Amino acid sequence: MSTNLAERVANRRNSPVRQPAHRGAAAQQPNLVQFVQSMRGEIARALPAHVANPERIARIALTELRRVEHLAECTQESFGGALMTCAQLGLEPGGALGEAYLLPFWSKKARAYEVQLVIGYQGMIRLFWQHPAAAGLTARTVHENDEFEYEDGLDPVLRHKPARSNRGRPTDYYAIAKMANGGSAFVVMSVEDVEAIRQRSKSRDSGPWSTDYDAMARKTVIRQLFKILPKSPELARAVAHDEGVRRDSSPEGLDVPPDYIEGEVVEQRVETAEGSTTEDVPAEFTGWPEAAETPVEAAAQ
Repeated sequence: MSTNLAERVANRRNSPVRQPAHRGAAAQQPNLVQFVQSMRGEIARALPAHVANPERIARIALTELRRVEHLAECTQESFGGALMTCAQLGLEPGGALGEAYLLPFWSKKARAYEVQLVIGYQGMIRLFWQHPAAAGLTARTVHENDEFEYEDGLDPVLRHKPARSNRGRPTDYYAIAKMANGGSAFVVMSVEDVEAIRQRSKSRDSGPWSTDYDAMARKTVIRQLFKILPKSPELARAVAHDEGVRRDSSPEGLDVPPDYIEGEVVEQRVETAEGSTTEDVPAEFTGWPEAAETPVEAAAQ
């Protein structure tokens, strides 16, 4: 080390400044932008034959990086995995069409943001229609002033006549599927049933649950209906990857069960009357969902 003060100051000015590894989208976004650009070839090869626009998928991904707060801070592995899942299923990874959503969550185990892929209501419907036996799929919301009755058993009954006006608050959701062979099936869920499932989701207070509650409620009842219906391979994979974190962006990664993370909202660091604070979380992550690894079964609802 030089003992000359002027020389030391000059050396310090010329040396690169080290930025903290966790310091926000400004430091991380260029890397993920370049990463998306480098994935264009893989995206093109992964897209199904009926979806022939890899440039659009890449553009939407870049738009989401700039639009969704903290998404640009996620790990490349989880972002690439979510993007490849969308490409392989032929779904657009943005909120415009409601087919799929890329949501950032803070992983306590990884000490980093990771991308959770949420398949949307429209994405589920689109994949259902790819099955050759599919003939119809309907999901509806029942309101308190509608005429509605249903009955399970050997001769199930479902009848819904919506009120012409002043329908009132939602009370139930249902989905009906018709198959090409003439068969049909339906599932009905109350608002309380839907809420019980929403509360088990780590994105329960963010993403589409926050902006498109009714669509997510209908998606929930559709998912329950899918449990008793034949599914196309793409739909089966979508159900498996819904609300999961995929860290393998290779083509084979779609056939590997993703990791599921049970989330909870990180509390704000607010001082109490005694002067203490809540959860010890880095300041830039306060107020955002927190995730911890759990077994697959815990999130497979």
